[in-house]
Amino acid sequence: MSEQLPPGVEVISTVPGTAFAIPAGAEARTIRITLAPGDPGAPPHRHPGPVFGYVIQGEVLFELEGQAPRILRAGDALAEPGGDVIHLQGANNLSDTETQFVVTMLAPPGTPILTVVSAEELAERKHLRVSQ
Repeated sequence: MSEQLPPGVEVISTVPGTAFAIPAGAEARTIRITLAPGDPGAPPHRHPGPVFGYVIQGEVLFELEGQAPRILRAGDALAEPGGDVIHLQGANNLSDTETQFVVTMLAPPGTPILTVVSAEELAERKHLRVSQ
């Protein structure tokens, strides 16, 4: 059964409700990330809850633990479960233009947007990284 949407409304991405755990009492945070040309983005990190987003300009080299790296272009959606899964890369894949994406994170109030993972933990979890 397909849903009839009003003109101008488009569903970009659907993630099953069982795919990610939403922390109890979570708040929704909408965040815009702007990466300068060639910016490698944040170092490997975790988020306190699931993240859903959309690339609005440029290209993102996106890699989550357990998934192969991929290029997300303007118009592509992204989702990550947060919690224990490490966000390995979120770099601007373009050397000549800025990249922007907007995400909504569902996280407990007062928690940081991201927590950087130590080099030691990355080494311990190396087996979870999908080789290119």
